[in-house]
Amino acid sequence: MSKARLAARFAALKAEGRAAFVPYVMAGDPDPVTARAILEGLPAAGADLIELGFPFSDPMAEGPPIQRAAQRALGHGMTLKATLGMVADFRTADATTPIILMGYTNPLVTWGYDAFARDAAAAGVDGLIIVDLPPEESDPLADACDTHDISLIRLATPTSDDARLQVVVSRTSGFVYYVSVAGVTGVKEADAAAVAPQVARVRAASGLPVAVGFGIKTPERAAAIARVADGVVVGSALVDEVADALSDHDNVTARVLSKVAALAKAVRAARTEPATV
Repeated sequence: MSKARLAARFAALKAEGRAAFVPYVMAGDPDPVTARAILEGLPAAGADLIELGFPFSDPMAEGPPIQRAAQRALGHGMTLKATLGMVADFRTADATTPIILMGYTNPLVTWGYDAFARDAAAAGVDGLIIVDLPPEESDPLADACDTHDISLIRLATPTSDDARLQVVVSRTSGFVYYVSVAGVTGVKEADAAAVAPQVARVRAASGLPVAVGFGIKTPERAAAIARVADGVVVGSALVDEVADALSDHDNVTARVLSKVAALAKAVRAARTEPATV
């Protein structure tokens, strides 16, 4: 039911008249036990969808916070197989919250596209975002995803002109991920005024919901994006909480879920309260 789960969640949110809040967390960060507790706590804290990163040694789209998260996870022995195990464990208690895996091509090539899509679907994964796989080279993975009912979610960017956008959305399903800023994660801030017309353009080209990520760290910024997009993705701000909690010898799970709750509250209220930014 992978594609159906995504479609049902976005349909429900559209009926409620609000955007999705989509937290990104890294599997295995800061360690597998804590990461599992964070993952399991996300829906109650306000997550509508979850992006679960699988650690990779050369995460070229990521800024320093998520690079460090990947290194912490790899240092504790986290693997792609273990990431699927986390999803399978999550599914024993939650059959409705969509989970999107986000990562890089090499581990999937090693696994084999069809075998990975089969095993990911069996674990309960709903979609894949593979950051470094261009559309021109993604048909084999797209075929495997279609066979096993998983959405392949592609990224549109501020530099995607109309011709390129048609290529990007051609085999995208579930939603389109709009990268709001040029550059890596966690560096620049998203500007809702600049994002709004781009979201409308991507939505018109794809016929799909558009979730916006990169450059969203605060509840105020999340609310601003939630007024113009179908989903708001926050990642670096959450992995920063992991690092800060470790530095402060604080409860990592509680710190991260508190941040998630504040962001989710802002997204949920964004279209019913006056704008403050």
